[in-house]
Amino acid sequence: MKIGNYEVGPWAVKEEGGKRHLIFDCRDCVYKSSIADDRACMYHAIKILEEVEVDDVVLAEVYERVYNENQTRMLGEISQIAQKFEIEGVWSYKFLGDAKVEGETFFGERHNTLVSITHENLRFDPINSYIILLQAIKAERDKLQQMPPEKYSDVYFKTLNYVKQVLDKAELIKRARETILKLKTVPDTKDLYRPFFDAQVKPSFIGSRLIFEDNEKLELLDEYNVKDSTVQIFKHPSKTSKMYFINPPEYSLPPEKYFILSKTKELVASYRPGKTSLSELAKSRRYFERVYQSTIKDLSKQNNIALENEEIIELSEIVARYTVGYGILEILLSDKNLTDVYLDSPIGQKPIYVVHSEYGQCETNILYSETEAESFVSKMRASSGRPFDEAHPVLDYDLPDLDTRLAVIGPPLAPDGIAFAFRLHKVTPWTLPQFIDNKFITPLGAGLLGFFVDQQATMLITGSRGSGKTSLTQALMLEILQNTRIIVQEDTSELPVRYMKDIGFNIQHLKTRSPISVSETSNEVAPEEALRTALRLGDSALIIGEVRSKEAKVLYEAMRIGAAGNIVMGTIHGDSAYSVWDRIVNDLDVPNTSFKATDVVVVARPIRFQGALQRHRRLVQVTEVKKQWISDPESEGGLLDLMLYDAKPDKLELLEDNLKESDMFSRISKISGLGLDDIWKSIRMNASAKSYLVELKNEFKFPTLLEAENTVAANNKLMLIKDDSLQEH
Repeated sequence: MKIGNYEVGPWAVKEEGGKRHLIFDCRDCVYKSSIADDRACMYHAIKILEEVEVDDVVLAEVYERVYNENQTRMLGEISQIAQKFEIEGVWSYKFLGDAKVEGETFFGERHNTLVSITHENLRFDPINSYIILLQAIKAERDKLQQMPPEKYSDVYFKTLNYVKQVLDKAELIKRARETILKLKTVPDTKDLYRPFFDAQVKPSFIGSRLIFEDNEKLELLDEYNVKDSTVQIFKHPSKTSKMYFINPPEYSLPPEKYFILSKTKELVASYRPGKTSLSELAKSRRYFERVYQSTIKDLSKQNNIALENEEIIELSEIVARYTVGYGILEILLSDKNLTDVYLDSPIGQKPIYVVHSEYGQCETNILYSETEAESFVSKMRASSGRPFDEAHPVLDYDLPDLDTRLAVIGPPLAPDGIAFAFRLHKVTPWTLPQFIDNKFITPLGAGLLGFFVDQQATMLITGSRGSGKTSLTQALMLEILQNTRIIVQEDTSELPVRYMKDIGFNIQHLKTRSPISVSETSNEVAPEEALRTALRLGDSALIIGEVRSKEAKVLYEAMRIGAAGNIVMGTIHGDSAYSVWDRIVNDLDVPNTSFKATDVVVVARPIRFQGALQRHRRLVQVTEVKKQWISDPESEGGLLDLMLYDAKPDKLELLEDNLKESDMFSRISKISGLGLDDIWKSIRMNASAKSYLVELKNEFKFPTLLEAENTVAANNKLMLIKDDSLQEH
């Protein structure tokens, strides 16, 4: 197509995520690649919209200008109106006047005016056409008032008003009219178009789009930085989810930097990481950033673009993010305020959702693309060495460089296409003092659980997904004495093994086959086989990341005959002590007699106070599993609640009357030689020590005090003081 004697770029419609995108290739076009700033671009878009129905318009050069659905709809309305006028032929003879009354003297001028307004100018500059129309209506009205009725017909005047009625219905004209009426003089129409067609600009090699709503309608709740990007949390007036907006620097660079980015990306596009571990990829990334810096420096000199050293480093980091990194997802996965990131299929239809540790589920302003999703999966498939196709539609993998667990599903399991779920792990493990500070648990509850760990009780931590059961397991692992060897078995790396080793714990990590993986690669061991091996690795505390299936039988057999030899702790999905028994006995086929090897069940749950939107994680139940029952522990009094949560005071309360019925404290007393008063003194001392750390943290505003390396040191010191006291007496 030629516009103004110049050939314009080709176009194509691309379908992705249930959306249709009209993409113009503007790389070799002489015009400005901006609908607001160039009449030719406006004409080209409106003309093509007469042929196709799409959701958005993209002008692609070294960077892309993306016009959203509302903006595309406004252009589409003008396109439809232009076609309507052509079909009706509003500039034809019958619409120009009544020749019998007034002759044809003005018909030529009227024809030219209508053609200009409804045909020639409408696609190039619809607002200007509307302004010319208003002027023509005023002039014709003045003529009608001055001429005698018998010598002048109102046919042309009615035609002009009909054109106005049609244009008045168009959203673009409605908005423009509001602006025009407020102004004393009409400015250049380019200035009028810019607020309506302010496109989102992004590098052409980035598929994700950012959506920015009218911030005046949103209430800003929080703002902070992640890497080099700003994160803002908003409250929306009509949505139950909070809004999580990010604004990475690559979406707001000047054109010359976009040019450098695109050229650098083209030069380095041939690199493929291949089958390499992600830890190796993280190391090689630093190397590639240095290579990119050199490339950017050369390109800037060749193209006479002045860049400071800091700008070169910034651009190299952006290129690395979209070549050897994880793209825009990398920013989300680096935000340690997030616990989960979800991309549902079809990709690109809805924004990414995240779960924020403080603000709950949030809708982001990121529309991910199918192309990026496929590229990401290819990278994971190459790094993991695992298949991902229709025969193997599940890929479960860890991203150790981002402390994240990834689950990908695809067709036929996910019929609408690829979908992702990311679980972000806290870099440092949760501690009981941190849980006290966050009101997840009371000091007495923390003291009681710490005492059970010290007495090598067998504990199961249960709760729904996101209730905090894994985080609580982490905190209880830190209560194990550092002179105890620990074996950790898990199918996904969620427990802080490496960190605990760094602060002095003796831990052996066992990684087993994922239960959700469809494929079974030869180098992965089944959970039940790994557990049998763990029981032969010597006297150790045994931590099971999650009790899921066949390994439950092996675990309970070992506990029943004493083969575990030390504390045993694990997590399991459930919502009460009874549901844990029901799951283990009836679903996992563990005998009742074996289940009695469980000493304590601890239940965590997200609470919505008085039906509020926000969820708060709380420990809601600490239950002893008694031993004198036969078939149903609940009906036979085999489940004894030691502590229960009450939402009104927001407190985990000790059930002192139930303590009289406890078998476990009597058993601990016989084994340890401690009297019941001594046991409770020890529990309360432990509670006071943890509560004191929280008080110090709040007094001196020193959050680091509650991190694991400090709480473990405090716990060690307390145990040494107790031991010295026992030695003296």
